[in-house]
Amino acid sequence: MKRHLSMLVVLFIAMALVVTGCQPAAPAGGGEPVAAGPGEAEPSGSEGEALKAKIGIVVPLSGDVKTFGESTRDAALMAFEEAEGIEIEYVIADSKCDAQEAFNAANKVISEDGVSFIIGEVCSSASLPISDLAEEFQVLQISPTSTSPAITVNEDGSTKEYVFRACFLDPFQGEVMAALANEMGATKAAVLYDVGNDYVKGLAEYSRDSFIEMGGEVAVYEAYTKDDTDFSGILGKVAAADVDVIFLPDYYPKVNLIAAQIQERGIEALLVGGDGWDSPELQLDLLDGGYFSNHYSPYEERDVVQNFVNTYREKYGATPDALAALAYDATRILIQSIKDANSTDPSVVKDAMAAISYEGISGVITYDEQHNPVKKAAVMKVEDGQVVFYKFVAP
Repeated sequence: MKRHLSMLVVLFIAMALVVTGCQPAAPAGGGEPVAAGPGEAEPSGSEGEALKAKIGIVVPLSGDVKTFGESTRDAALMAFEEAEGIEIEYVIADSKCDAQEAFNAANKVISEDGVSFIIGEVCSSASLPISDLAEEFQVLQISPTSTSPAITVNEDGSTKEYVFRACFLDPFQGEVMAALANEMGATKAAVLYDVGNDYVKGLAEYSRDSFIEMGGEVAVYEAYTKDDTDFSGILGKVAAADVDVIFLPDYYPKVNLIAAQIQERGIEALLVGGDGWDSPELQLDLLDGGYFSNHYSPYEERDVVQNFVNTYREKYGATPDALAALAYDATRILIQSIKDANSTDPSVVKDAMAAISYEGISGVITYDEQHNPVKKAAVMKVEDGQVVFYKFVAP
């Protein structure tokens, strides 16, 4: 991928900030910075003086999955407001869950806004180009929800030093989906996936492979493209194969569309999906009786979960989805790492983050060697027009 940012530009910006300082940038969509500092983030805090950090929130606020970005933004801002002992200046950029848009957005917050840390992106395909920038320019990135293994790993298998995540990985999620179908008595499956989406394609592969390993048959394994709206050809194959489970590992808009056409054709099969289903815009009437893997349950009784759920409800008038829970966790992990390091130098904070132990909304988080948390998954069921908790599954 062509680089749009050079070290010469970064050096020029850094020199300009030293000479002129920078004013707090107003976040997209209105609002004021939270405890904004007078300039670029300080490398460390002296005794009695608050640390000052500049953070970019890079999320999809328009496009097909804008609810994902809205939940992520809102929860991150809530965590900013609750932070103590640190002054946070933030900027928000719309990445649209698109690789090029995400690259451009991250490029801007690094080169023009001078952030030292990035929370985002949500989608794996959009987090990948951001992770390349984070590594090159030593800006610490933590993705709340990007589940592709490639996010934190270079092509040679080495770990990206400046890239972390707050969510479990697709291989685990695919195994959870397959095990659930197996538990429900399914023996013959169809797997439908977007061939151009890294998250969807990867989750489809992991679900397929796990289902076969458990003794199941994948009779239909069919791809579509992002812009497809007519699935009659694929669903004809599904109907002819007489499958008893259909894996739909896509985001909620496409799941809604395919589920509607499944219902129209009268296909009776268990519908199973991943965390991309989790949205207030999921059409529950089309997915009744279906299951999906997720990152947390708002019904879990731990105090930290219930305090978060109640505060979020009071602030935003809605029950937080998994995107909100993971964004809150990611933001608090970043804040705790900065405080543990007593520094806002990403090269120091990354080491503190790698060593962190954090009790989050989505579970207790420590990091493995590839900056991935090892934690349980929540299985959710669509039942009578509601999403209800079914069970937890540990790795």
